[in-house]
Amino acid sequence: MQALSPSTPTGNLRPTSYVRTRRPSGPSRIVRCIYRSDPVHFPNGIGASRADWQSSCAILNASNKIFSHQDQPAEAHGGGSDHVAAVNGHKAAIDLKLVPIDSSNSSAPAVPQPPKPLTITDLSPAPMHGSRLRVAYQGVPGAYSEAAAGKAYPNCEAIPCDQFEVAFQAVELWIADRAVLPVENSLGGSIHRNYDLLLRHRLHIVGEVQLPVHHCLLALPGTRMDYLSRVISHPQALSQCEHTLTKLCPQAAREAVDDTAGAAEYIAVNNLRDTAAIASARAAKLYGLQVLADGIQDDSSNVTRFVMLAREPIIPRTDRPFKTSIVFAHEQGTSVLFKVLSAFAFRNISLTKIESRPHRNRPIRLVDDANVGTAKHFEYMFYIDFEASLAEVRAQNALAEVQEFTSFLRVLGSYPMDMTPWSPSA
Repeated sequence: MQALSPSTPTGNLRPTSYVRTRRPSGPSRIVRCIYRSDPVHFPNGIGASRADWQSSCAILNASNKIFSHQDQPAEAHGGGSDHVAAVNGHKAAIDLKLVPIDSSNSSAPAVPQPPKPLTITDLSPAPMHGSRLRVAYQGVPGAYSEAAAGKAYPNCEAIPCDQFEVAFQAVELWIADRAVLPVENSLGGSIHRNYDLLLRHRLHIVGEVQLPVHHCLLALPGTRMDYLSRVISHPQALSQCEHTLTKLCPQAAREAVDDTAGAAEYIAVNNLRDTAAIASARAAKLYGLQVLADGIQDDSSNVTRFVMLAREPIIPRTDRPFKTSIVFAHEQGTSVLFKVLSAFAFRNISLTKIESRPHRNRPIRLVDDANVGTAKHFEYMFYIDFEASLAEVRAQNALAEVQEFTSFLRVLGSYPMDMTPWSPSA
C-alpha cells in the first residue's frame, strides 16, 4: 500500500488524501477521499457514492489504524446526530453510519501467528520494590537477613533457608525470585564464605541494602544473667559483642551457631535456663524470650551490608548512583594489581572495596629460585566494588583495560547504590 502526496486544497475543500490499492488482478485503482461540508450526491453529503465512501474508509482504517464508528456503540460517544466522527485524524460534522466490512471473503487469507515464546519476565517478577517477590534468606524468622529482605522488597514473601548455599540454590531452581546475602559488617568485616559462593554460583547482584544491627541478649523469662554458663549466636554477632559480653557475663562461654534467630529458637525449643542468645528484639517476641540486655554491640554504628541476587542482571542506568562489583585473577600472581587499580584511578572511578580470597582451584604457586630453593606463594582472587555504572563509557573503558591485564574477569553485577538515610542504633 502506497500513499501519494495530497493535492493543494482550494476553495471550501479540506485536505484530500490519496490511497493506492492493488486488487488481486487487473490495474491499480486510485481511491479519492474528499472531506467537505457541502452535499454532493447522497443525503449524508460526503463522497461521490455510498459504495466508494465505504471502500475508501475501510482502506484508511487498515492503513492508519483508525477507530471507526462501528467499533463502539453510540452511547459511548454521546449518541445522536450531534456526534462528531473522526476519520483519518479529521472530524466530520455528521455521523457516517458506516456498514461493517466483512473481511471473511478477503482474497488473502489471514496468516496464523506463531505462539509467542516465553521470556524471563513471564517466569520471574520484575525487580521492582514493593512487588510480591519470593525472597530467600539464610536463617529463621527473626533473623537480620529477613529484615534486610523486607527493607529491599517490602511485602515480599520471605523464604527461610538453613544455609547460604540453599538460598543460592533456591533462586537457581526457581523456588525463589531473589536471595538476600550479607557480605560485610562495619565491625566484623567481610563474610568470606559468601564471597566464595558469589564466585561458585552464576547469580547476579541486582541491588544492595545497609541494615543497622541492634543486638540484644535474650534468655528464657526469669533467667538471671549471673547464672548463665554460655552465650550462643552467629560468629559475627559474637565478635561484634565481645567486649560487652566480657563485662556482662564473663563466666559464660561463647558458642557459635548458624544464625542469630536460630540461637533464640534453640533456647526456646529446648527450654535452656543457663543459656542466652544474641539476636534481635523481634526474635525475642517470636520465641517468647526475655531481653536481659539491650544494645550490647560494642559499637552503636553497627551496620551490615546485604546484596540482592537474581537469575538475570538488571539494565544499568545513569539516572542514579550505581555500584559495580567484579572479580578477577591473573595467572602470574598479584604483580598486575597496580595496573588494574590504575585503570580506575586514571578515570576518576572511586573504589569502595577490595577483597582478596585464595584461589580454590590453584591455592599455591611454586616459584623456582636458584638462591633459596622453591618458594610457595598463595594465588588470589580479587573482588572489587567501584562507584560507576556499566552504562557509563568510563566504566566500560576501565573494564576493557583491566581485561588486558587479567586472565580471568567476571562482572558480578551493576546495581543501584543504597542511598537511604541511616542513623546509628540506639
